[in-house]
Amino acid sequence: MSDLPLFTSPFAELRRRGRHVLAELRAPARVLSTCHVNGGLRTDLRYLVNHQSCEPVKHQSRFELIHGLGQAEYHRHVCAELALAPETTALLGTAAAMQYLGIVTHRWADLAVTAIVTAGVTGNAGSAGDAAHYDERNGVWERTTPGDAKSAGTHGGTINTLLLLSSPLSESALARAVVTMTEAKTSALLELAVGSKSSWRLATGTGTDQYAIAAPQDGGAPRTWTGKHTKAGELIGRAVREATLEALRWQNGLEPSYTRCLFHALGRFGLSEEAFKAGQERLLPAAQWQLMKHNWNPVVYEPQLAAAGYAFAAVLDRTLAGTIGTAAARESLLNQAALMAAGLAARPEAFADFRRDLLPHLPVELGAAPEQLLPAAVELAQHAVALGWQRKWSA
Repeated sequence: MSDLPLFTSPFAELRRRGRHVLAELRAPARVLSTCHVNGGLRTDLRYLVNHQSCEPVKHQSRFELIHGLGQAEYHRHVCAELALAPETTALLGTAAAMQYLGIVTHRWADLAVTAIVTAGVTGNAGSAGDAAHYDERNGVWERTTPGDAKSAGTHGGTINTLLLLSSPLSESALARAVVTMTEAKTSALLELAVGSKSSWRLATGTGTDQYAIAAPQDGGAPRTWTGKHTKAGELIGRAVREATLEALRWQNGLEPSYTRCLFHALGRFGLSEEAFKAGQERLLPAAQWQLMKHNWNPVVYEPQLAAAGYAFAAVLDRTLAGTIGTAAARESLLNQAALMAAGLAARPEAFADFRRDLLPHLPVELGAAPEQLLPAAVELAQHAVALGWQRKWSA
């Protein structure tokens, strides 16, 4: 199979071969990675490989192949496909397509930093500290929450990052680069307001993220720090953030303008598209509901509705974090709900009327616990949209 060149430098050459992307290191390198085989800190690697190991959803045959072989044997299986020596190869796996790579290089003086990222977050995004479902004991993985472990075996979402630096780094600088790289990845997720699939919080990554960082061993005195105050840290942060945004744009369609969707703003609080449809069908007269269905995108992507929806989300965030007390939150949520209705109706001058009409739908008591606050808040948002839609064309 012929290779497609993607990037070249004196230190490394990147090319795509089918479902695989290979970074060939042209000089002795210090590599730090999360790879199951040949992972950790290594100085004997020649190839870093990222590959699509399966399709994102219900690819059970690949799941069974990978887990049947085990990590070490699967590593050899992929290396055999590529005709690479398994002893000098580190392997990353994902369900993301290799055609959706984000590749970004930034330079300063003698240093060039290249980030090569594949990313998907639609099924596996999470916030650090979310409740987990697995534990490893004595080399055996056990499910810690009820459910079918087999059906939970595949997760739709992984952010894999290859980071190539043109100048040497000390071991401590290499380790610090992991922190900077991770912050940059999270910065991209926050910029796109990607929500956790397991809590109300914004996502900081996915549960299966992987990385490999490589820098040459020779070429002058190594840089000893890669934090945000250094140019090395700046280049790492910019390259990783931009490459992550680019990968998510292609893999998941997460372009900034498309994230103005109401479900993107409030989905992590329970306002999924399915729940929204059910709520609007319940609240709207039949003719109005049919009209909304025929004009779906203009409704859910309406910019003023989205702006107020994000403000509504910010109030919920600050309430759940303890910044705003629940008593003050009730009035703030009511105000933002009225703005949602006014924005959808294109009647900003009627804000006070919408606020008055939504007041009966605001619960008298809103508990601080998410299980009490979020359903009540989502129901208020549903009423705001229904009210705004009905008033848009009324005399």
